Amino acid sequence: MTTMIKRRSFTTLSAGIVLGSVAELYPQEEKPNPPPVIAGPAEGPFERNYPAPGFKPSWKKLQINRQLVQDFVIFAHSDLAMVKQLAEREPGLVNASIDWGGGDWESGLGGASHMGRKDIVEYLLGKGARMDLFCAAMMGQLEAVKSFLTLQPLLIDAKGPHGFSLHFHAQVGGKDAEKVLAYLQSVKKMELKPNPFLKKSPTPNKK
Repeated sequence: MTTMIKRRSFTTLSAGIVLGSVAELYPQEEKPNPPPVIAGPAEGPFERNYPAPGFKPSWKKLQINRQLVQDFVIFAHSDLAMVKQLAEREPGLVNASIDWGGGDWESGLGGASHMGRKDIVEYLLGKGARMDLFCAAMMGQLEAVKSFLTLQPLLIDAKGPHGFSLHFHAQVGGKDAEKVLAYLQSVKKMELKPNPFLKKSPTPNKK
């Protein structure tokens, strides 16, 4: 997550420099309009062009604060202590997700899974987080992965948060997920590039 944020910041800065240079080449009336800058999360425009659902939801409880969900998901990539602290404060966070934009949904479990943080994954599962195919691949759950792909073979091309593949998740699972990775490769051979998160995976906490 930190790497991705740095890349976004670098891209935004680079774009600003380029736009500034280009603007100097145009007369005042011909300067191109700069692209909009999104400072934070914002919903896209929407207007129904279809009949509204007949069922009317009943909002009996407040939604979990979006900033709290965002922080929890970020911490779940690397900080077990903060994950525990926030989960104790708001138990509903263990299954909360945030859309980073364009439908890139991620939960705390999803973040911990693609980072190979088995200690955080085990904690979240113990608190009731819903295991998915990507988590199963990282955790080396071969039979579970086989069952999913038997049910729907097209899942071999499924993408997790930020577009990370099943193969990627099995890679970051390290030695425990070697059989899963071999199975996925037997289903669909992919070029396996060095995984940037593999070396950051700590030994699972067995306490």
